[in-house]
Amino acid sequence: MSKLELQNIYYRYKGSNKDVLKDVTATFDKGKLHAIVGPSGSGKTTLLSIMAGLDEPTRGSIFIDGKDLKEMDADEYRRDCISMIFQAYQLFPLLTSLENVCFPMEYKGVDPKTAAETGREVLNALGIKGDKQGRYPANLSGGEQQRVAIARTLATGAKIILADEPTGNLDDDNTERILDILKQLAHEQNFCIIVVTHDTELAESCDTIWKITEGEMTEMVRESVK
Repeated sequence: MSKLELQNIYYRYKGSNKDVLKDVTATFDKGKLHAIVGPSGSGKTTLLSIMAGLDEPTRGSIFIDGKDLKEMDADEYRRDCISMIFQAYQLFPLLTSLENVCFPMEYKGVDPKTAAETGREVLNALGIKGDKQGRYPANLSGGEQQRVAIARTLATGAKIILADEPTGNLDDDNTERILDILKQLAHEQNFCIIVVTHDTELAESCDTIWKITEGEMTEMVRESVK
């Protein structure tokens, strides 16, 4: 599964009379890196939560390769179809880099030996090699921790990746490296990657840019993204 569509999404908190999201409609295709930008409080985080299946819209529908999310098992969707990369990495502090990557595979029933082989392969591909695979997150740099987080995401097998400010805690060099990895995953491995970010420079490097303002989302042209 690798295409996500939003149709007429509305969201309103319980007890509120105001819509946080208003008639959001968008298509996020596989093979592309998509950006969602907007000021704090505009509804980006809420939309991300809905796309991840962590919350349900008040109205509207989400389709995964043409199948309505309402007709799917929510746990299966979150386990197999969608994976997330977080700004704060969200690595298990008492697990090594390799153990962090193996965890989602073993959770899905992959035997430990196979999981370890796959984990090493993915980490090597992202430049986490040798003894770094046996280090705990606290003993890695921010850029290295984020690459481990990406490796863990890839290990889930999900072809749709939601990235929540994935470069927010990184310096310019590591931001560039992470962006290159995300582009490669989208363009060469046909992932559908959706990045929520405040960084307009990062957004301009993506294939499509969507902007949320007061709950309404529109696709932007390059010249007007700023």
